[in-house]
Amino acid sequence: MVAAAIGLAGLFMIIVVLFWQGFSGLSLAVFTEMTPPPGSSGGLLNAIAGSLIMTTIGVMVGTPLGILAGTYLAEYGRYSKLAVVVRFINDILLSAPSIVIGLFVYEIIVVPMGHFSGFAGSIALAVLVVPIVVRTTENMLNLVPNTLREAGSALGMPRSLVIRRIAYRTVSAGLLTGVLLAIARISGETAPLLFTALNNQFWSTNVLQPMSSLPTVIFQFALSPYKEWQQLAWTGALIITLAVLALSIAARALSAQTTQK
Repeated sequence: MVAAAIGLAGLFMIIVVLFWQGFSGLSLAVFTEMTPPPGSSGGLLNAIAGSLIMTTIGVMVGTPLGILAGTYLAEYGRYSKLAVVVRFINDILLSAPSIVIGLFVYEIIVVPMGHFSGFAGSIALAVLVVPIVVRTTENMLNLVPNTLREAGSALGMPRSLVIRRIAYRTVSAGLLTGVLLAIARISGETAPLLFTALNNQFWSTNVLQPMSSLPTVIFQFALSPYKEWQQLAWTGALIITLAVLALSIAARALSAQTTQK
């Protein structure tokens, strides 16, 4: 109890300081102006846009791969040797430090391309998305009663159609929960983006060039001696915290809905 109380007290203090410092710098300029040069005021527009672009691409690439792999583990090769290997690798990816993923993508994409890019950052985020979606998909599909599958097969439906029309629809909220949890995971990642997308002080939507992101801007600005940059770092941290909080609440609600079904 004492250890839990100490931990909760520390977490409460961090949240209070974050909200106090973050809200003090929150304004319209944060969402309409670019990151400023040293000693000047500005906003986080390019960083927010870069994060949205790379996160969207990462989710679009990683989600289908994760759902397909999770479907194979739950529906086709549940007890096969390949499934055991896939689960083992997936567990490693779930616990692997994100900086290792960043170094891996740096070697296979950044080095051959000869420069950093938003595309490389998106692939690094996609690699982080896959294991989360795989685990969630497999767990959700395992909750579908076999009687539903048998009913679909009795009507003459092929197995693939049973999975799409019955299994997926039964746990659709749970699958969406996995995607939301993956987005919450990658939205605050800094290490893999430092090795892949790097940063960009200017507005850029070209994924083949270095691209700014909120986590990297927060990392850079928080270490700077300039008060304007430090204030933007607090505000950026608040934006990410609120976004992750909203995603977590939505995931909890969808998870509860799936459990009730």
